[in-house]
Amino acid sequence: MVGDDTPVRLTTGETVRFAHLDHAASAPCVRAAADAVRDLLPFAGSVHRGTGLRSQTSTLEYERARDLVASFAGARTGDSVVFTRNTTDALNLLARALPPGTTTVVFDGEHHANLLPWPRQLRLPCPDSPDAAVAALHGALRTVRGPALLAVTGASNVTGEVWPVRRLADVAHAYGARVVVDAAQLAPHSPVDLTALGADYLAFSGHKLYAPFGAGVLAGRADWLDAAPPYLAGGGASGVVGDRAGEVTWVRGPARHEGGTPNLLGAVALGAVCAALGRADRAALHAREQELLARLREGLAGVPGAVEVSAFGGAVPQLGIVSLALDGHDPAAVAAHLADRYGVGVRAGQFCAHPLTRRLTASARAAACGSGAAGLLRVSFGLGTRDEDLDRLTRALAETLSQGELRG
Repeated sequence: MVGDDTPVRLTTGETVRFAHLDHAASAPCVRAAADAVRDLLPFAGSVHRGTGLRSQTSTLEYERARDLVASFAGARTGDSVVFTRNTTDALNLLARALPPGTTTVVFDGEHHANLLPWPRQLRLPCPDSPDAAVAALHGALRTVRGPALLAVTGASNVTGEVWPVRRLADVAHAYGARVVVDAAQLAPHSPVDLTALGADYLAFSGHKLYAPFGAGVLAGRADWLDAAPPYLAGGGASGVVGDRAGEVTWVRGPARHEGGTPNLLGAVALGAVCAALGRADRAALHAREQELLARLREGLAGVPGAVEVSAFGGAVPQLGIVSLALDGHDPAAVAAHLADRYGVGVRAGQFCAHPLTRRLTASARAAACGSGAAGLLRVSFGLGTRDEDLDRLTRALAETLSQGELRG
């Protein structure tokens, strides 16, 4: 990992290795991504625009990155792989490309990126079990006429719980609906494959997938994308522009929605990480992450006043994400204290998932967790996380929560 041994000076005057436990927001950069950018920089030029060495090299590497991402996502023959800025951008792109009159079905446990863009929205309460999610979708789709799309997360950015995507996709397809999976959290922790998930579309971000260079992806069926107006009207998206206003022939394929000069370095970095993960032993990485998750829970068991929240009550697999309700403490103040005094970076707040976080916070209070400030404290980890990082966190959290001056 780039910056794996970054030192941080604490308010105590001590200097320690920074423990980054905020992967769910942005993951560190892996060496494969940094090396790919470094190697391309001497040849960086305009993509699809020139005949010189820089342009030809850049075009080749950009399209090679697309192929690597397509393989990583399990893109099928005829699928389109569009480079975007991030997951939010990718989902907004698809929202703009929906056929007129499309009903979008979404659970309110989603990240705002998968909650806010959709038109004609049929919003369902976040279920308390996978079976409840399937039953709710059945009930919702029975009432829908015309084209429909289910927008669902692969894994929650708040609880790390993996959603029953394949079961939901099978239900959606039985009613003739399509499915888009927000894989922003799932992709860094688990293989993602359009066919295996039963998805029509898949969206994810480079900055959560160890390639923080500003690229994201929308991969999936091309027909809706080719039929829609360009997401960004401009050069690259246009094939022929006439002399009169409105006389434009738009290209088909990914370029239709990649108007302007694309993010070459972001795409190449993301492609490099996809290739590296494709070569890796994902089963071994998963097993290691589950070891870390068990270690974290063991440590948290000794921290009075910190209660892990869950939407599905532990009934599903979980990624390296744990959110805590804190007994009588302001999560933001606790997070700042952990950073300043212990060199531990976590996240506090509602994590751009306000309906879900409010529900989980209320549930925790009902379970006698206390009445601290709104929001949760989130610990998230992945590649590069060490046992000692989690041990330092649990020790620091126990000491912090015992200090009366930080109570909300």
